[in-house]
Amino acid sequence: MGLGNWLRSIFILHMFVATLSSSNPERLAQISADFLDYAREPEISEWMVGIRRIIHENPELGFEEFETSKLIRTELDKMDIPYRFPVAVTGVVGFIGTGEPPFVAIRADMDALPMQEGVEWEHKSKIPGKMHACGHDAHVAMLLGAAKMLQKHRHDLQGTVVLVFQPAEERDGGAKKMLETGILENIDAIFGLHVSPRVPIGSVASRSGPVLAACGFFDAVISGKGGHAALPQHSIDPILAASNVIVSLQQLVSREADPLDSQVVTVAKFKGGGAFNVIPDSVTIGGTFRAFSKESFLQLKQRIEEVITLQSSVQRCNATVHFNDPFYPVTANNKDLHKHFQNVAGDMLGTQNIKEMPLVMGAEDFSFFAEAIPGYFYYLGMKNETRGQLELGHTPYYTVNEDALPYGAALHASLATRYLLEYQQPIITSPKESLHDEL
Repeated sequence: MGLGNWLRSIFILHMFVATLSSSNPERLAQISADFLDYAREPEISEWMVGIRRIIHENPELGFEEFETSKLIRTELDKMDIPYRFPVAVTGVVGFIGTGEPPFVAIRADMDALPMQEGVEWEHKSKIPGKMHACGHDAHVAMLLGAAKMLQKHRHDLQGTVVLVFQPAEERDGGAKKMLETGILENIDAIFGLHVSPRVPIGSVASRSGPVLAACGFFDAVISGKGGHAALPQHSIDPILAASNVIVSLQQLVSREADPLDSQVVTVAKFKGGGAFNVIPDSVTIGGTFRAFSKESFLQLKQRIEEVITLQSSVQRCNATVHFNDPFYPVTANNKDLHKHFQNVAGDMLGTQNIKEMPLVMGAEDFSFFAEAIPGYFYYLGMKNETRGQLELGHTPYYTVNEDALPYGAALHASLATRYLLEYQQPIITSPKESLHDEL
């Protein structure tokens, strides 16, 4: 780092520590702006880009994030940040601050997707059939960036910031498994973010209450009797049965759901047969169902099972249905944390850059955290019109605008720091209690 940048970083840090020591609300509001200035310094911004690219080149699926976890622990060791590992197989939980209440958590997911990357660039995935196509590499880099900034003034924090590096967000409920370890039992609030190619750079989007839908997955095997395609009368055709099942499933929302109650059922998998002239013995179908209320979600689950089994029997077939475990709950934002988020993001980005997020039928396993702990989830903008349109997540051509990394790191750090300052509780703890004892 050049002398000028170094001096500027020292000045920003000095002003930030002075702000933390002040009870003046106007000066406290400066924390958000100071964090963003600091996150834009090459010491933080270029380092985060490097971390993100290393992770992108080496994607790992859920509960297989061993190298990603190792990289995280190595960086935490360099920063002298204590942590617990393993948590839910590959997860890491770090601690910055006093080791005493209040406790506020900031979370990043680590896993990649089973996809072949289609983007040709210097840091393309080195692992065939695996790709960071949802921005989790950026999420980890931003949380580490926030950790680096927070650790520099850890003695000024009025409580403890908990760093949650979570495995297996995409399918296997890593958040739920982390909660089951008990390590997050005393957390007072938790914040999570997701990069968005549809929100402008320098902006954020969220809302109070429900944000994302509850989600479940199902698989069904429909069994009949195989035979020659020219002699269907000697067979029991599972392809015909499965086709009727799929048509009937599409009527659950259109004919049975309240039009004002958002629900969706999608069959996205159909496997059966391997020859033009052979009726197979069985067909496998699978898909997802989503809703914004627990009642609607459970009703969909019941009807999906009924439709598959009963419609198959009409075609003389048998069917077995399997649902994933766990189901993802609705992701809902705490209304008090929504006010906190608006204040912090408004001070950093300007109130005009806080967007109202429409309801989305996608799902997030952050919902498990927000169900157990007051939680808040928001979207961080990446869109830059001058760079062309970014692809949505879960596609082979997904890319991350790395200019968003300083914003995410600064928001992580600012949301946590100001929460500790503004939501302190007079909890008396024994001097003998250590950080690890508390959690």
